[in-house]
Amino acid sequence: MRIPFIALLSGVLASLLFAGTAAAGAAGQAGPVPTGSRALTDNPIYKTGKLDLKTCEEQRVIPDDLDSSRVYLEFVLDCLNDSWERQFAKAKLPFSKPRFETTHRIGFPTGCGPFPKGAQAIYCSTNKKITFLLSPGILREATELFLFQVMAHEYGHHVQELSGIFPAFRKKHAKTKSMRAVLPDLRRSELQAECLSGVFIGSVWHSLNRRESDFTYVLEAAYDTSSHGKASSIAYWLRRGFDQEGPGACNTWAAPKSKVS
Repeated sequence: MRIPFIALLSGVLASLLFAGTAAAGAAGQAGPVPTGSRALTDNPIYKTGKLDLKTCEEQRVIPDDLDSSRVYLEFVLDCLNDSWERQFAKAKLPFSKPRFETTHRIGFPTGCGPFPKGAQAIYCSTNKKITFLLSPGILREATELFLFQVMAHEYGHHVQELSGIFPAFRKKHAKTKSMRAVLPDLRRSELQAECLSGVFIGSVWHSLNRRESDFTYVLEAAYDTSSHGKASSIAYWLRRGFDQEGPGACNTWAAPKSKVS
């Protein structure tokens, strides 16, 4: 029987707020990258149509094997870079690849503080780096779709950073002192990353040689959290991205509250 793990939904409230705080004092982005409310609700990345990349054949991964899981993630990252670089070119936005590293321990330095307990992976805006925890739990189920989906989710945060969405979110809440006041927009951010992961998975799905039940298992692993929203909201945005295969499906910033709760 396959049992979903609590840590498999990438990112936790503390780590995301720390990353946001660490980058909040940085200078505003110059060039064609949108800012303010336009970056959130009318971003050029939303108007780029479906992702062009349709093939990302998965590498063989061995359960409980650290090295094969690391190689697997690096290959998925190559596919993500290829796919999103094309999308940013269509949006006429500057693109750069994220840094990436894996760790097997909580407390590992990420650039946005120590790797937090309860997270599977985090994206740090300060150094544009994805840090992935290859814990025993996810290594045991390495052949499931979780490695793929969590990497795609964290890459979704990189897309948000490069397109101006993350900076606009940070600036909006730079002086917000109440955690409760930040949470509604934090959920919009996290649900957007879920949707963007679904966009990528959907675009290359037919090359993965997987069963529909593999994706359904990821949907059913969702659970309610204050930072990521209700399980039903997570599943909704992940499925929406998967079905539409383009970032235009993922404008959580213009969605009604009922869809981002």
